[in-house]
Amino acid sequence: MTPTFVSNLLDARWFARVAAILLTWPFWLSGFEKLGNLPGALGEAQHFGLEPAWLVVAATVLVQIGGSLLVIWGRMAWLGAGALGVFTTAATLIAHRYWDIADATARFHDRNTFMEHIGLLGGLMIVAIFWHRERDV
Repeated sequence: MTPTFVSNLLDARWFARVAAILLTWPFWLSGFEKLGNLPGALGEAQHFGLEPAWLVVAATVLVQIGGSLLVIWGRMAWLGAGALGVFTTAATLIAHRYWDIADATARFHDRNTFMEHIGLLGGLMIVAIFWHRERDV
């Protein structure tokens, strides 16, 4: 049985909103950082061989900020979570290829980042499930 105070917290809409803000924090923060440092964002895309870099950066910012807003607002949150999930999967496979790293320490750090991204993907899947069920209630 869930304690009453926990149940009340989980039922509170503000608590869900805070959770959505925290879950999407890395995405919208990264999106705004890219907007504030376009040369750096373009350089990052080029570093990973993603061309045309301007289009990759534009799409990335749109997904990171737009997807986050959909999740936070709870409007078409499934779409926002899905877009962020696809982005996270692609970015993780492109930028955190720990299996290709020879140095053991660097491989260890990149593997940890890879696994954290997998956890983030799971969180986004839960958001999509939550909002889908909320809509059907």
